[in-house]
Amino acid sequence: QVQLVESGGGLVQAGGSLRLSCAASELPFSNYGMGWFRQAPGKEREFVAAISWSGGRTNYADSVKGRFTISRDNAKNTVYIEMNSLTPEDTAVYYCAAPRVPFGRLWLREDEYVYWGQGTQVTVSS
Repeated sequence: QVQLVESGGGLVQAGGSLRLSCAASELPFSNYGMGWFRQAPGKEREFVAAISWSGGRTNYADSVKGRFTISRDNAKNTVYIEMNSLTPEDTAVYYCAAPRVPFGRLWLREDEYVYWGQGTQVTVSS
């Protein structure tokens, strides 16, 4: 069965950086766009970024645009998100996800994703 395993979370000071990784298994990874979502305490899970199956297209939530960069290495079955200029508002559990359908357009809605990792905690201190 498909497994997505995130890593790289932790505690960082405001203004700092982190890079999260998500390794996929039992998934024809290079055929699937991937997404990152996050859920802050007391809030609903929200879209952060998405990348197309080829890596040629990306999309970001307005709140992270210009600070976060999503990328992928299809040879390693891994998707990354580089997070810079972190603020306490970025504190959340971060999840990677794979969509229901391979190829296609960028998938931006939570309900378009069916495979989810367990999440990794990112805490940004002020």
